[in-house]
Amino acid sequence: MDKNWMHVPNRFTSREYCKRINNLLTMAKAHAPGRTTIRCPYRRCRNILFLPFNEVEDHLFMIDIDPRYTHWIFHGEGENWSVNSSSSDDDTMFNLIILLMIEDTQAASFIDPAFGDSGTTLQPPMSDWQSKTFDQLFEDARLPLYPTCEKFSKLLFIVKLLHIKSVGGWTIKSFHMVLEFLKAAFPDIQIPNSYHEARHLEHGLGFSDMKIDACTNDCILFWKHDADKEACSKCEEPRWMSTRGKKWKILQKVLRYFPLKPRLQRLFMSKNIAKSMKWHKEERVDDHSTLRHPADSKMWRQFDKHHTWFTQDSRNVRLGLTSDRFNPFINMSKPYSIWSVILMPYNLPPWLCMKEPYLMLSLLIPGPKSSRNDIDIYLQLLVNELKELWEDGVDSYDASKSEHFRLHATLLWTINDFSAYVNLSRWSTKGKMACPSCNKDTDSMWLKHDKKYCYMRHCRF
Repeated sequence: MDKNWMHVPNRFTSREYCKRINNLLTMAKAHAPGRTTIRCPYRRCRNILFLPFNEVEDHLFMIDIDPRYTHWIFHGEGENWSVNSSSSDDDTMFNLIILLMIEDTQAASFIDPAFGDSGTTLQPPMSDWQSKTFDQLFEDARLPLYPTCEKFSKLLFIVKLLHIKSVGGWTIKSFHMVLEFLKAAFPDIQIPNSYHEARHLEHGLGFSDMKIDACTNDCILFWKHDADKEACSKCEEPRWMSTRGKKWKILQKVLRYFPLKPRLQRLFMSKNIAKSMKWHKEERVDDHSTLRHPADSKMWRQFDKHHTWFTQDSRNVRLGLTSDRFNPFINMSKPYSIWSVILMPYNLPPWLCMKEPYLMLSLLIPGPKSSRNDIDIYLQLLVNELKELWEDGVDSYDASKSEHFRLHATLLWTINDFSAYVNLSRWSTKGKMACPSCNKDTDSMWLKHDKKYCYMRHCRF
């Protein structure tokens, strides 16, 4: 039942409010035949006090109903409300969405058109391994969890189980124990045998990361021409920890990098998201007077003016970058910090571009101490990929138009606090010219006895 009438500002002139309150009281009387008192859903009573019908009616008409009481479980609505029916519809819709996503991704891998008159293809045809992977994904999305199950497919059940593991903080061992328990309780159930086998189901969509060894002093990455070195070429710190009595080597520090190109490509493999990625040009209201989106800003327009080739295709992605350090442990007393670098696409409408599903984690720089001015050692992977996306682009598939195109991207802005600003820009925020905007006009004053700068007279609004 629609409950919007509960938030009307003027209850005395609203016929809808009076009608709905009468329906509520009628349903409550039918729910409790023979009783003289019912729970009062008045804002202050909150269904705790049992009052006569006439007093409840006075409270609801003269004062107000509790707007948070949207499901009338104490007044009869619970009898007609089914948890299974609504959740079943959600599960069916979610399973349909998964099938559509797989179909879009499969179409992007199979279609192999030519570009212009050159005859060069955008990407090679799908390999046998990829074809088998998509076939397995389709089979898992259609296979019922057990022979008589109509609610869950194998893929849907595993996706939800992995989500619960992530939210609940389960260990791999506990997840494996849950799988064994389910198999023992339901012998016909179609689920993987282990956590790693469950994670293998999502590998068909290509979600992966790169682990690159790093110097413990943040000097170099053991990457490219330094990939085979056993020690740092600058500080001579060994690449591995002491391995006495152990069968395997333990790395000193490992950088986790999440490639940007496949994640941008996947934004256009979904029809709805691909359409939203063109919102800034095709659907945005451009009246030059109101700032509703970054596309209305002066810098965005100036960029369009200087790089017209980039703006000809609205699918080219404009990115923002944010970076900060955080403590990954619950116990904040542990002096350990990890540095994260996150990207967000500004092509999306303002109600989507800052939402969690579209925030792209790019780098996880390990601790225990922050890299500070040596962060450029780790950023070189992202910088190289951004250069390639700007100069050469990457072959992509637009599911909304069923066509291939050349995708380019650029980094427009960075968002960070002053400590991260120092690391990313190398601008000192502690000296005489601490303000990056005012520069030489910073009104600073040297305190002779304290031997430091202060900015008591510096106020810019």
